[in-house]
Amino acid sequence: MDKSRYAELFRTESRDQLSAINAALLELEQGAAPRAPVDAIFRGVHTIKGMSATMGYSAVAEFAHELESLLDKVRSGDQALTTELMDTLFAAADALEDGVEQAAEAAPLSAAMVRTLDRFQELTGGRATAEFRVVRKSDAFRMTSEYEVPGTGAAAEGAAAEGAGATTVVRVTQASSALLPGVRAFMVVQKLRALGAIVACDPPVEALQAASVPQRFTVTLRTDAEGPALEQAARSAGDVAEVTVERREPAPPAAPAAPEGAARERRRSTPSRGAVQTISAPPFNRRAADHGAQFARREADADDLLTTAERAVPTAQRTRHVRIELSRLDTLLNLIGELVIVRGRLQALVRGLPEPALHEALGEATRLIGDLQAEIMTSRLVPVGQVFDRFPRLVRDLARQLGKDVQFVIEGKEIELDRSVLDEIGEPVVHLLRNAIDHGLERPEVREAAGKPRMGRLVLSASRDRSAVVISVRDDGKGIDRTRVLARALEIGLVEEGTTRLDDEALMRCIAHPGFSTAEQVTDVSGRGVGIDAVQAKVRTLGGAVAIATEAGQGTAVQIRLPVTLAIVRALLARVGDERYALPLAHVRETMERAPATITQVQGRDVLVLRDEVLPVLRLREVVQLPAGGGGLEEIVVIERGDRRAGLVVDELTGQEDIVVKSFDAVRDGTALFSGATILADGAPALIVDVGSLL
Repeated sequence: MDKSRYAELFRTESRDQLSAINAALLELEQGAAPRAPVDAIFRGVHTIKGMSATMGYSAVAEFAHELESLLDKVRSGDQALTTELMDTLFAAADALEDGVEQAAEAAPLSAAMVRTLDRFQELTGGRATAEFRVVRKSDAFRMTSEYEVPGTGAAAEGAAAEGAGATTVVRVTQASSALLPGVRAFMVVQKLRALGAIVACDPPVEALQAASVPQRFTVTLRTDAEGPALEQAARSAGDVAEVTVERREPAPPAAPAAPEGAARERRRSTPSRGAVQTISAPPFNRRAADHGAQFARREADADDLLTTAERAVPTAQRTRHVRIELSRLDTLLNLIGELVIVRGRLQALVRGLPEPALHEALGEATRLIGDLQAEIMTSRLVPVGQVFDRFPRLVRDLARQLGKDVQFVIEGKEIELDRSVLDEIGEPVVHLLRNAIDHGLERPEVREAAGKPRMGRLVLSASRDRSAVVISVRDDGKGIDRTRVLARALEIGLVEEGTTRLDDEALMRCIAHPGFSTAEQVTDVSGRGVGIDAVQAKVRTLGGAVAIATEAGQGTAVQIRLPVTLAIVRALLARVGDERYALPLAHVRETMERAPATITQVQGRDVLVLRDEVLPVLRLREVVQLPAGGGGLEEIVVIERGDRRAGLVVDELTGQEDIVVKSFDAVRDGTALFSGATILADGAPALIVDVGSLL
């Protein structure tokens, strides 16, 4: 089997299963009734085992098999749920993840898997089999053909052929969009085997496990099960498009048997559907067959769990979604972006033409392009829960490491973000969670002395605010010591001499300064002054902003504000001199015309009074260092980000437009003012102003 074709799919599906395993482990540790989470863990481990065996990653399959054995002891009550066992199960999940990554990359077996297996033996008082010891010390991953599925293969077919009676032929057609078709075909055979004795498989199971898996295959078995039950069993494997079931009555009695030598010769030369010659296996294969029998007994238990879970999800629902590489969506997005630019140019060209039919056709094309754009943008949106679900395990491990009790709450997992934004936001959130646990939340005895619950509360939430998504990390810890921050800021010259207090904005500027830290010692968790700095740097590259609010003794909240998408945005177009600029409408509150004389000065700074609100005034001409222009009317754009607002003065506002954001390469000083560039409908280039940098 060409494993490289399916390695990435194997990794992706295994990661999904590992995420579910970790979630169930956390649920089990938090005191839930053990049956449901143990069954969920069992299902995830069993699925990874099946995929690994089919892909030929035998070491991972055997490790998962040993983990199933331990879980079976827990499920049956033979193994008590202790703290040591929970730590071992978490370590096993980590080792399984390492094994998945290394197996797909054809790397040597993970040392973590070996250590975890030793812990299994210490807990159960047993020892690994000799065959397994050989496998886990080997640097190679053996192919799954060593583990013949009971009920299939030559020996099984020969044994089945000895009996008499009617047979049932099940013809299965896989969906054309099936992922890992070899795995799905293998699972279909396993599901049918649970209902009867496999007589034949066309093509054989070995061929089903190959890279060139046919879309259609046939399984013949002896069973008392009715057609609907067989069809349901086959469809429960997933990605099955069609199933037909045919009952065949036994053939008339055969002619007298030929001499053994002639019969043997016929079996050598004639393909047989009902009988296959049985040969003696060498000692190594015999040991593998013995292990396969043990493997099958554990699969029978896990198959019951799988069947129960899969029946809860309708087949149509399971086959309605297709995985697709993000690069293909990126290509589609780039193409629709170019189409948006062409649409704008066409609108500009026909604007003055007296051709109603042309305007009508352009209007229809504009609508269709808009619908296509909206669909592609929506297809890129994914729930933040895909990233948030990784963090409970991180919080649990870090809290144990630091000796703290933490109640971790996730809110708003259903909020959606563009995939490209979501992929980048994991690292900043990790920094914030680590800071909250290390610096914010106190130890249980300290909290108790302060009249707080022994268990600290840490909340990670996501919410939608107009065209932005707000991600917040809040804790009920001790808050940030403004006095210590101010002392350190004065020491290194971040604030002016004589400053006696830091508000939230000044506090944010200080703690986000590269290398700023008030920690007395450096640990492997924090103390080097890179956490908040790294968060702000990453968020700014995503077109977002970071804000902080803290209160002594009550806790701290850090808020990340992000655009839903970075690809196509609605913008307000402005002109300064001969240059064109784009201001994202998400950050535009309102616009107005004002004579220069209406702008006054307060303490030497230009300000604008707008409905009893005093706003600082920024002149884009001065910001980008263009020569001074003439007098006359000026346009003022009130820009905002979060709670901060200002009046931005430009020469002229020229309209609104959907713009395609292109990456921007710095070519001169001051490019931090711009988040990208775009091509306007008339073909002119324009810089996209980063409102956050102005405020």
